[in-house]
Amino acid sequence: MSVVINTNFSAIMAANNLASSNQSLQKSLNRLSSGSKIVSPADDAGGLAVSMKLNAAARRQGAVATNIGNAISLLQTQDGALKVTAKVLERIGELKTLYTDATKSASDKANYDAEFVTLKAQLTANAAETFNGVALFGTASLSVSVTESGSTTVSISSRDLTSTATGVGVLTASSVTSLGDAAVTLTAVTDAIQNVATMRANNGAEQSRFSFAAELVTVNKANLEAASSRITDVDVATESTQLARWNILVQSGTAMLAQANQSAQIALKLLS
Repeated sequence: MSVVINTNFSAIMAANNLASSNQSLQKSLNRLSSGSKIVSPADDAGGLAVSMKLNAAARRQGAVATNIGNAISLLQTQDGALKVTAKVLERIGELKTLYTDATKSASDKANYDAEFVTLKAQLTANAAETFNGVALFGTASLSVSVTESGSTTVSISSRDLTSTATGVGVLTASSVTSLGDAAVTLTAVTDAIQNVATMRANNGAEQSRFSFAAELVTVNKANLEAASSRITDVDVATESTQLARWNILVQSGTAMLAQANQSAQIALKLLS
């Protein structure tokens, strides 16, 4: 082998190997310190693109879960108002029965009418209840998306406590001012109670549907996050092994580069 001064091939190769090992060591350190397998897009361009889509879908699933939770809260609030409405109607039915007692005087009946008027006002107040500014009762239904793509929606049916069709509107009509009015019959009261009971049953069915939809969304979100994790999250056990390898190679490369740099001094001995 020729002995030269200007070009130290061994040192050049040692330096190249050291640079490569040091680059891999830095990359391994970055991965372990960040917890991410993909430190830069160059590490896995395709995997990065897939993980971004999965993360976006997972975030949308989380938003859908929040919307479903709000819908359930609305239904629970609505059911609370319906429950109170049923109790008010029960009391009105009781008052109507007492009102028809032949032993009651006109003064007694006036007292019953006074309570009836206040209960009418409470029924009207219940019908005007809102949840975050959204009317709980009326003729309009609400549509809630239960998938992150928006392809599946669940409707919250309209429930109108002011309509005469529900029976409640018959009792709360402005023309009705006394338990003795022709519109206030036990049949009307029991029909109103039945209609409110049906509303509560439908409300419960919708809550059940939303609960299962929320469970599915939660599972889907977890699966999307797990899929993204397999692409982007670093395996600490594997990467720590690589770190030890590159660390040793950097140390040995540094030592060999120093050794290669000294090999050129053989030429000086020949010149001495």
